[in-house]
Amino acid sequence: MNNQIYLIVLFLALVTIIPTASAQLSFGGEANQKLIEVELNKSEIVNVKHVIGASNMPVTLNLFDGIITESVMVTNDDGVEKQFGLGSDGEKNQTITILPSKSNSIIKYNLEDASTLYENLWTVRIAYSETFSVLFSEEIDLFFLNNSIIELGNKNGITVNYGGNAIIQYHDKIPIIVEEVVWEEDKFNVEIITNSKIDKFNFDQTSKSISFQVNEKNKFVTISMEEKLLGGPYVILLNDEQIKYSKYSIKENHISLSMKPESPGQITIIGTTVIPEFSMFIPLIMGFVIILTVPFMKKFSLH
Repeated sequence: MNNQIYLIVLFLALVTIIPTASAQLSFGGEANQKLIEVELNKSEIVNVKHVIGASNMPVTLNLFDGIITESVMVTNDDGVEKQFGLGSDGEKNQTITILPSKSNSIIKYNLEDASTLYENLWTVRIAYSETFSVLFSEEIDLFFLNNSIIELGNKNGITVNYGGNAIIQYHDKIPIIVEEVVWEEDKFNVEIITNSKIDKFNFDQTSKSISFQVNEKNKFVTISMEEKLLGGPYVILLNDEQIKYSKYSIKENHISLSMKPESPGQITIIGTTVIPEFSMFIPLIMGFVIILTVPFMKKFSLH
């Protein structure tokens, strides 16, 4: 009992010291983190929330890098503010320690320099050692996670299982270029999302390919189209050399392919299937079938 009183008194002393100094001290047991969320929008503000389970002892946990100290707030489930102490684990990781509580503790804070905007592209770099979720505002539907494209659809976020590093990028304003492909009586819209200028778009039915010129390097290029026009599996070339790409499909019978060319040049997307060419021999074949069928129908009739 005396030990518990001593620990609490020591912690209360630390509460008044640690917020104003980066003390290299970790105090308390391991926290039961029930929820870790990072909220992203099209701004430089990144919001973080931890929900910590009740504990009869002080608990300590690591925070995300780059916290704005003045933004840290700890409350219970009813929104009543609770005391806390900020510190360090000795490895440049900022920590927070919370007093014993019979209810959940909710920690909220903002990060600085985690989100930057450059040439119409937001880039967010975050890392944590435990599973966390990333939630996006309604204005963000398409984004890139470690250079792989993801479309949220009716979802509102992703989960980074077991923690790790995540580089998340998304456009501030969606730069869509629409190219129309006309083949026989069919029309197809091919959408290209990129901050790079696009020239010389071409669809070649014979070679089962789509090609176009990109004029800038290291810019995401995402092309969306009906699979009926050009179906996979695909090979994508930059100046005749194969490059990596990612793909996704949320809308039925549509495919999106994303790449990040490391230099300007010609992108060529080669498919496996292509919209069939209307053959001039089809009417002749149909006429021949009719000629053969008429005598048969005269000989046999349905009743």
